[in-house]
Amino acid sequence: MLQVAFIRENKEAVLIGLAKRNFKNAEAIIDEVITADETRRASQALLDNVLSESNKLSKDIGMLFKSGERQKATLLKEKTVQLKEESKQLTEKLQAAGEKVTELLYQIPNIPNALVPAGNSEDDNQNIFSEGDIPTLHKDAIPHWELAKKYDIIDFELGVKITGAGFPVYKGKGARLQRALIAYFLDKNCDAGYEETQVPLLVNEASGIGTGQLPDKEGQMYHCEIDNLYLIPTAEVPVTNIFRDVLLKEEEFPVLKTAYTPCFRREAGSYGAHVRGLNRLHQFDKVEIVRVEHPSKSATALDGMVDHVKTLLQELELPYRILRLCGGDLGFTAVMTYDFEVFSTAQDRWLEVSSVSNFETFQANRLKLRFKDANGKSQLAHTLNGSSLALPRILAALLENYQTPEGIKIPKVLIPYCGFDIIS
Repeated sequence: MLQVAFIRENKEAVLIGLAKRNFKNAEAIIDEVITADETRRASQALLDNVLSESNKLSKDIGMLFKSGERQKATLLKEKTVQLKEESKQLTEKLQAAGEKVTELLYQIPNIPNALVPAGNSEDDNQNIFSEGDIPTLHKDAIPHWELAKKYDIIDFELGVKITGAGFPVYKGKGARLQRALIAYFLDKNCDAGYEETQVPLLVNEASGIGTGQLPDKEGQMYHCEIDNLYLIPTAEVPVTNIFRDVLLKEEEFPVLKTAYTPCFRREAGSYGAHVRGLNRLHQFDKVEIVRVEHPSKSATALDGMVDHVKTLLQELELPYRILRLCGGDLGFTAVMTYDFEVFSTAQDRWLEVSSVSNFETFQANRLKLRFKDANGKSQLAHTLNGSSLALPRILAALLENYQTPEGIKIPKVLIPYCGFDIIS
């Protein structure tokens, strides 16, 4: 979340940034934050004075009792009783004002980077790079959900029987290809310096708040109400929360982590032809990369993460493009996001397979993730994360773009992981 001091000192810049996001009622909520913070600071100052006076009276009372002036000491004790009640009221006012400030800050998204274009939706995103030739398929080419049935590698109906729509069952070579992709992505990430980590698939409320998934404004998280735990929407949540309430040393930067997890999203309101097959699921597999960086290095780190994801798609020989998201399409916590999309020839559309984002101090402020600089001063770190990669749409594009009349060929880089070179 944003820091109150930053909002107070940069109100106009904050409002300009929120306008780029099309954030409604920005000025009203910013003014409310400033007012609540002024109440909090005034209450704190009064409380400090009351506590200081109370401490002084306590010392005076002790001296008076020692000198035998009991009557004066008793009068002062009556005054301390009044101060105690005043202190209680001020503490309650201070706590209420602090909770109000936090509640308001949770509603305010991050401020976009200056490079982020203004815009209302995905139609306004900037295409900044593209690579790879779109293949020409044979005349009988079909979309992946039909390929899955033809070669008996993914069973969507069986998933409906077991759980419901959006929970497919991978079978035979489909399951092996899925496992091959996970292993390949993890190996590439580890070779790039990321440490592999296994994390829980359920997180507590503090973890969801720490990375910005909670409060869950869009109702996308699965909530286990009895235990008040949440199924993770991405490995970003547990991996980043490893560093909640952590004070790093400056020489520990950069911190690089990678993790494979299943991910769970309700995808409330999703419907239509664009969500068929693997295009949008409630449970899916994803390999994530997470970085904790020194503030001076996070912009360069973001570029490095983008280059890393490029290499994965180049080796898979999939046509892809990179979009810089506009303000209206930017995620709540990010200052800058690059989306990677691969082209599905059978569907004749682009499919998002990765988002790579810099959050700067937004998550770190929630997480209380800090480091000590060279002067011994505590500073907020920067956090970044990216999909490296999300499997469903990568798999969809591989099945569709690599189909031939003889079967579905396997990209060369995956053959050692699969143990086969064609699905037929």
